[in-house]
This record gives sequence, structure tokens and C-alpha cells, in this order.
Amino acid sequence: MAVDDRSIRGLRAPKPAVDPWHAHGTQIDEERRPNGTIERGLTVFLAGAECPFTCSFCDLWRWTIDGPTPRGALPAQITTVLQSLNGTAQPDRLKLYNASNFFDKRAVPADDIPVIASLTAPFAAVTVESHASMVGPPALELAERIEGQLEIAIGLETIHPVAAERLNKRLDLATFDRAAGFLRHNEIDLRVFVLLGAPHVPADESVEWTVRSVEHAARQGASLVSIIPVRGGNGALERLQSLGHFTPPTLLELEDAVDQCLTFAPTVVCADLWDVDRLVDCFGCGAARIERLRRVNVGGRPEPRVSCSQCDSAGSKGVRLL
Repeated sequence: MAVDDRSIRGLRAPKPAVDPWHAHGTQIDEERRPNGTIERGLTVFLAGAECPFTCSFCDLWRWTIDGPTPRGALPAQITTVLQSLNGTAQPDRLKLYNASNFFDKRAVPADDIPVIASLTAPFAAVTVESHASMVGPPALELAERIEGQLEIAIGLETIHPVAAERLNKRLDLATFDRAAGFLRHNEIDLRVFVLLGAPHVPADESVEWTVRSVEHAARQGASLVSIIPVRGGNGALERLQSLGHFTPPTLLELEDAVDQCLTFAPTVVCADLWDVDRLVDCFGCGAARIERLRRVNVGGRPEPRVSCSQCDSAGSKGVRLL
């Protein structure tokens, strides 16, 4: 099925109202780095302009506004979040995720970048996100402005040749590799997002292609790769599922993928556990499996799998009890 921006947007539910002067969420968590240290990271989920790349799997558009980000809005959001920390121990890393591309001037006004850079001064490292095609000189300018180490997060998603062409992401492997090489040459860290359950990847090959995609990112010098289970609910995925082109991933598949990627050191590979409760199909073992993944994320060491008679007998596809 051919996909384009219009068809994908036409399947969406109405966008919730988003205030560009208030971040829509924050999160503090622990994260392992390639040198083995554990750092505390503060993630700020910024509200701003929608990404121009209308990917078929994306649900981040819900947290964006119509039109460009107002000048001064992002610094105001960041300032409010930092002030709210009060006596909280200073995190090591600040992750600024704007559900778009940091180097898109429509999403991040150029006049705001010096102010944003100054706000990041207390942090040893800063992460922003961008489409691979937008990685270039602006990344160097940002790296020079901030005091900490810059890391850029890029969505590789999948290297499955058919799926990669049909995600409407407008990204080929050569473009990703060029961006990775540019960052490596300029000593800017690379974080990569890889999908589990990418549309158009056969369900029985889902874990295999996730692992292969993570391996490719590791070979390109990624410091960290986050495996993100595809989240339904954007309309386009439900349409693809009805046509047999998308199968929602399971918690057991996430475990399989992470366990198989623990050998890619020094690249850190972890499971994205945002909203992971939606993957729980077995109330007998789901919570224990999630806690195991949390420990593996931080420790980076293999652990015995949680034993569950129902899930183990069903295999890696899991048991649906809902």
C-alpha cells in the first residue's frame, strides 16, 4: 500500500491542544554509558512545531503544535523545568526531545539556540534529536556553544530494505551512514533509535531485523541504541495492521531483542520502557519482566529470563489475556 503525508495524516485522530509555553513532560532516569559509568539523565519533552517527516509509525505528532514554534517558547519551557528541580541532585545529562528535529529552524528558532545553549551549562552532556538528513554544520555550531558533550539522537528505525522504503521517513542507509560518519569525525556522540515491530517487517522476522539494525548502528559508532517497540494508535498503523503489514510487538520479543544485543559492546543497547505497560499481556509475569529489563538496561549484563508456564509454552509471541 502506497503511503504519503496526506494519507497518513488523514487517518489521525484530532490533535490534542498543546501549549507551546509549557513542556508536556519530564523524566529522570539512570542510564549506562559505553565507559561503564551510570549517569542520571533529565529528559524534557518539549512542545513545539511538528516534524516535517510524516512517518507511518509516528505518534509524536500528538505533542506538537500547528505552525512554527514561537520564538522564546523553548527557553521558557526549559527554564521552568530547571527551576522546578529545586533541591534535586543535579542530573549529569540533559535530553531535549522536541518531537521533531532540533536543527529545523521551524521547530527551534535560530535566535533561541544561544539561550538554550546557556541553559544547558550545568550539565556534563546534552542530547538533542534530529533526522539524519539535517545533521551538518548546525550540529557543530551547537557543539561549540554548549559546555558539555553533545550527543545527537537519530532514528535509524530499521535496515529492512522493504520496510525502510515504506515508512515514509525519507531516509536511506547511505544518508544515515553519512550523518554517523560526520558526527564521529567531529567527536559528537551518536544515539540511535531502532524499532521493534516496524511496519512491513514480517512478524516472524521482527526480532531478527531489530537486532540487525542495532548491529548496523553499533558498527557506525553509536554510543547508545534504544530499542523502541512500535506504539499503535495513530490510525496509519491500524490501517496497516488490517492489511497484514503490521503486527504489534510483544514484551517477550522486546526481551529477545535486548538479550541478543548485549554483545555489541562498547555500544550500550537498552529497551525503551516508555509506556511499556501496554505490552503486558500476562499479569502473572509482566511486571517481573519489565523490572528485569530495567536491571539489564542499567547493568548491561545477561540475566535469567522470568519463568512463566503460560508464556514459555506460547513462545516469543506471548499470550494475550486481555
